[in-house]
Amino acid sequence: MAGRAAKPPRFYFNLRSPYNFFALGDLERDHPELLDRLQWRPFWEPDETSARLLDEAGGQFPYTPMTRAKQFYILRDVRRLAADRGLALTWPTDRSPWWEPAHLAWFLADDAGLGRQWVARAGRARWLEGRDICDPATVAELAAGIGLDGDAVAAAADSPGLRERGVRALLDVHRDGVFGVPYFIHGSEPYWGLDRVASFAASFAASFADSGLPTAPAAPAGQPAEAGLAVVGAGRTTDMSHAGGCG
Repeated sequence: MAGRAAKPPRFYFNLRSPYNFFALGDLERDHPELLDRLQWRPFWEPDETSARLLDEAGGQFPYTPMTRAKQFYILRDVRRLAADRGLALTWPTDRSPWWEPAHLAWFLADDAGLGRQWVARAGRARWLEGRDICDPATVAELAAGIGLDGDAVAAAADSPGLRERGVRALLDVHRDGVFGVPYFIHGSEPYWGLDRVASFAASFAASFADSGLPTAPAAPAGQPAEAGLAVVGAGRTTDMSHAGGCG
């Protein structure tokens, strides 16, 4: 019997976590050659409809209430990390967070070969421009700006087909045991959090060494931290990680 094919390296991203924002910026700067090798998979806090569909499909989303002390810690931690990277963030105010519009739009972007561009645009909008990516109108405007159909994006949350794809994505979250972001998987090894980005990248060099193939070239030094940032952001009081993970 033939062996089971190895799963591709996976990256669970979302558009709400500041730590995911930083992780993708660090990968763009230090290991841009990896980004096209990854299978990108969206991860978000489902609304009532998505949660119901997920439950009916046998899945479960990892909810853990965040303490007030941790919320204040994250504010300080993110400020330090942004300063280290030379970034001036605009901290979002998510009064009524609804993550479906931006995350379901990613499926349309991915279909058009613009998945990475959408993550980058939504992230810049959220973290550097102070835009509300929970607002369907804002999401449609941003999506149209990278060449997507703004009307289709605006209607994404009302599309049964996109809702179904979203539930399948959340089932992957459940099956892969993902509980926070950024979350990477290479082979059978998971890597969770901003402080594991370097270890995740190093695992590719190790796999090349084991195979006897030449290693991928290193990223050029001195690349600006802001260049082409692919991003993900913070949200309401759902604790899906530690300070090195989400927030």
